[in-house]
Amino acid sequence: MKERKIEAILFDLDGVLINSFESWYQAFNAMLMAYRKEEMSREEFRKKCWGPDLKHNLTALNLDEEAGKYCINEQLKLIEFIELFPGVKEVLSRVREKYKLKVGLVTNTPKKNVHRILEHFHLSGYFDVIVTGDDVKRGKPDAEIVIDACERLKTKPENVILVGDTESDFLAGKSAGCAVIGVGAKSAGDEHIENLYELFAILD
Repeated sequence: MKERKIEAILFDLDGVLINSFESWYQAFNAMLMAYRKEEMSREEFRKKCWGPDLKHNLTALNLDEEAGKYCINEQLKLIEFIELFPGVKEVLSRVREKYKLKVGLVTNTPKKNVHRILEHFHLSGYFDVIVTGDDVKRGKPDAEIVIDACERLKTKPENVILVGDTESDFLAGKSAGCAVIGVGAKSAGDEHIENLYELFAILD
């Protein structure tokens, strides 16, 4: 990472800035029940569905776009289950103000859910660019969403750090040419941190 000239940091949303696992787990199982599929345990959901975009998960279950809309609408009802991780606003502010870096959000989560969540936690003003699952043809682990964000920020992927928590984030970031910082116990990356505050030690 030392030889890179860093101009921007891209953050994933779910699992990095917010803990939304329970809201998506409950929404996904509500969809499975509505479409006469077998419910999943939390462990199975985390292993099979947490990370890849919704389209990928629907295809794997032989479900259509209507089922996806059902899941998305169910998750919108479960915003109260979502928690903002400690220090998120402080970290995003300091990245821009102290380090003078551009800040982007790259998430497979659909646009209306992202905007509802950002509105709920008053986070919208912290990003220079927001790219959601609805803005691209292929979500992570494809690199498209990362490349799109870099283009909007007018910077090259090799000058960008992606902060993510899943294998999908790692694959998308590396395919695009970014450095990747993994957050949390099971994440992969060029560097690994347990929480967002540890980002500053890497930037320093």
